[in-house]
Amino acid sequence: MLESQKVRSLSPEMDSLRMGMGWTREELEKPQILIESTFGDSHPGSAHLFQLVELARKAVYETGAKPARYFATDICDGMAQGHDGINYSLASRDYLSGMIEIHAKATTFDAGIFIASCDKGMPAHLMAIGRINMPSIVVAGGVMDAGPDLLTLEQIGTYSARYERGEITKEEMEYYRHNACPSCGACSFIGTATTMQIMAEALGLMLPGTSVLPATGKELEEAAYQSALQTKVLLERGLRARDIVTRKSFENAIMVHAAISGSTNALIHMSAIAREFQIDITADTFDKIHQNAHYLLDLRPAGRWPAQYFSYAGGVPAIMEEIKPHLHLDVMTVTGETLGENLERLKREGYYEKRQEQLHALGLRKTDVIRDYDRPLSKNGAISILKGNLAPEGAVVKHSAVPKEMFEAVLTARPFDCEEEALSAVLKREIHPGEAVFIRYEGPKGSGMPEMFYTTEAISSDPELAKTIALITDGRFSGATRGPAIGHVSPEAAVGGPIALVEEGDLIQLDIHNKTLDIIGVKNQRKTREEMEHILARRKADWKPKEPKYQEGVLKIFAKTCVSPMEGGYMD
Repeated sequence: MLESQKVRSLSPEMDSLRMGMGWTREELEKPQILIESTFGDSHPGSAHLFQLVELARKAVYETGAKPARYFATDICDGMAQGHDGINYSLASRDYLSGMIEIHAKATTFDAGIFIASCDKGMPAHLMAIGRINMPSIVVAGGVMDAGPDLLTLEQIGTYSARYERGEITKEEMEYYRHNACPSCGACSFIGTATTMQIMAEALGLMLPGTSVLPATGKELEEAAYQSALQTKVLLERGLRARDIVTRKSFENAIMVHAAISGSTNALIHMSAIAREFQIDITADTFDKIHQNAHYLLDLRPAGRWPAQYFSYAGGVPAIMEEIKPHLHLDVMTVTGETLGENLERLKREGYYEKRQEQLHALGLRKTDVIRDYDRPLSKNGAISILKGNLAPEGAVVKHSAVPKEMFEAVLTARPFDCEEEALSAVLKREIHPGEAVFIRYEGPKGSGMPEMFYTTEAISSDPELAKTIALITDGRFSGATRGPAIGHVSPEAAVGGPIALVEEGDLIQLDIHNKTLDIIGVKNQRKTREEMEHILARRKADWKPKEPKYQEGVLKIFAKTCVSPMEGGYMD
């Protein structure tokens, strides 16, 4: 018996209430399919999703089932930047996943179609899918077009910093602001939104090749329609989400993450998602898999091209073909076939030739976007987990975006207790080569774990500072971040982690090669390891916690219940 029919037998009011919405007696007997989306007038990644919902709804009817549309929109990190709105970003993921769980469990459905695009909406849906564990398929809302001269949104932070320094005119700044987002869809670079679309496909929860599609193209509409048709196969085979997503699936996804140089925020999200699937994935898992992995994708922010070119080059299947020997090809997917079977079928059907026609029309080859495995951009993945007396539980660095000059450095600490003060110091040129800028009390418990976007852009857009200083924080970074940025430092300052104990003039040793991050001196004088242990112990004894930043509302609840950044920052 279908789950929905079991609930009908327990709740005699169910039929009456549904018929009050116009349902027929015949529809009450059909399989009930939840169509959950982040549609709303909230940002370009969600504003266009209603048309995908309607296509999915049409397809569900054609399978002989009954669809029900539910909506819980997400917020945009871009719109939240520069003010306290960004503090709600990470928390919104957990509240949104909870809302989806409520939608699915309070009524009960037999299968679900989950439609989202962006930074928190996509991981929230994936978390909820793991928690609900019913037959489920994901539809990603694709990416927006690039603007004039391939202008993309992540460049706005750089132009803003240049404008503040008087390097470009107000008119130039206005032009960039008004042309960076010419259509709906997720931002067209490999930030957190596109990374998480790719992770959803790599986990096996999307039809092959349907992540990071151009939002303005017909292929996206076809993907939504075909995905909804596929729910019938999932129901007939009884394939639930946890039957598809296993530890091997996560290992595959992390290998893909290394190949695309995905957002560091994926460490937070994938750990939280894995927990809902009852799988233990940590930052150390990422670190291990990234070792000696080949980074292949030449897309912004680190590379040359906008994200829509990824789809033209063959998307996730093309990446997987390059790293095929390192993948678990026997994992199940929503097609009802294994990953290996999917890849072989795509080759037989001419998938790659069809996709790459669009790339050839631009005068490019697949290898201009996705490198061959034996000619990578890097042979050591994209991220590393650093540990030491400054970050006993770890910190993350996207070393693929760090200048080689900063892989080994001893820097002088310049601590700030909020981003606004640090950004002001950078823009006023009060930060000098050889310094380590600390932004602390910005972790999950401190202020919700906002992105340090404007400070990283101000540093990376300054030719001198970009190669001579580091930014170290218990907060996180935008997926668009470039340059010497180290985040997620754990334990965070709000719980008395060593980052809270750093003082002006401390010596900080960064060694990306050996994956260490340590305080090695005081007032520009080196100390022995034992001396530093005693100094930090004295400082910890004198440390007093700050008053919680939020005394009411959702961020008060989030701060009380969230775990550390390196564990996933989720509400426990």
